[in-house]
Amino acid sequence: MRATYMYGAGDVRVIDVPDPSIQQATDAVVRVNRACVCGSDLHPYHSMPSDPAGAPMGHEFIGVVEAVGADVTTLSVGDFVIAPFAVSCGVCEFCLAGLQTSCVRGGFWSDAALGTAGAQAEAVRVPLADGTLVKVDGGEGLDDAMHLSLLTLSDVYGTGWHAAVRGGVTAGSTVTVIGDGAVGLLAVLSAKQRGAERIILMGRHAARTDLGRDFGATDVVAERGEEGIAKVRELTGGHGSQIVLEAVGHRPAYDQALGVIRPGGVISRVGVPQYDDAPVGFGSLFGPNITLTGGPAPVRAYIEQLLPAVLDGTVNPGRVFDRTVDLEDTPKGYATMDSRETLKVAVRP
Repeated sequence: MRATYMYGAGDVRVIDVPDPSIQQATDAVVRVNRACVCGSDLHPYHSMPSDPAGAPMGHEFIGVVEAVGADVTTLSVGDFVIAPFAVSCGVCEFCLAGLQTSCVRGGFWSDAALGTAGAQAEAVRVPLADGTLVKVDGGEGLDDAMHLSLLTLSDVYGTGWHAAVRGGVTAGSTVTVIGDGAVGLLAVLSAKQRGAERIILMGRHAARTDLGRDFGATDVVAERGEEGIAKVRELTGGHGSQIVLEAVGHRPAYDQALGVIRPGGVISRVGVPQYDDAPVGFGSLFGPNITLTGGPAPVRAYIEQLLPAVLDGTVNPGRVFDRTVDLEDTPKGYATMDSRETLKVAVRP
């Protein structure tokens, strides 16, 4: 079969690899209907050292079950499924607590220790299938727009929702979202769903921030740095935002979050951090009683909660996809996302 591998910064190729097969009794094999390129895939696209062996890419997909192991009890061949970006058993103490990203038996896609490959491929072996996959009745017969919305549940919608949950967004909240990528825009949508009264989106790409307004942003701040911080503080009566959802992962976004948060507020980070030196001392978090939270989203915990509104059309998170490429053109998908020509690229095997 064909699958996407990265061999170093900017070097993405689609190559021939062996077809996946059942290796453990708890496995399933899923034929991919749609996968996609994630903003976090651009981090290695910028910085990965050259590797002759390459690394399989992709961690978001939906598809149809082609085979199941002998111990799989909740899935059958032909079922349409959503695959979260983390593999989880569903029965350990962390899974039962809704923290599947800390599953004691699980892990992630493209994980050598777990034996997983990437999702930007024709098919994927799924370990711990009962705990990982979510079945959608009649999913294969849905139209392409609905498939794209279902695909967001594998990561970016659940991650935006996690940002809002960890940030404590409730009715009447004032929220600032930093970042106009897919996660940031779906954090706006999630904050709106959870009843936020004011949602300030910090982003500078008009097509994206226009979509953010459609999703519920009440204000857009295009300025960055001190100018952007001053603008948010002006919009919030000088005190700052009660809640900040940081969906970028770079140090300037964290510094911006510190600049716009009010005393006693909450910063919820879901952008994968590309730094290790963020200030947390007296002058940054401790003195003003600011809470720092967030982390990799346990999207498996949220899928059943978010799925009904997607299926009935109440929300349309799939609007974050603005291009679909065939699997062979996945390298072009990376390039257009990197150049900001596209917001988020779906991959069709």
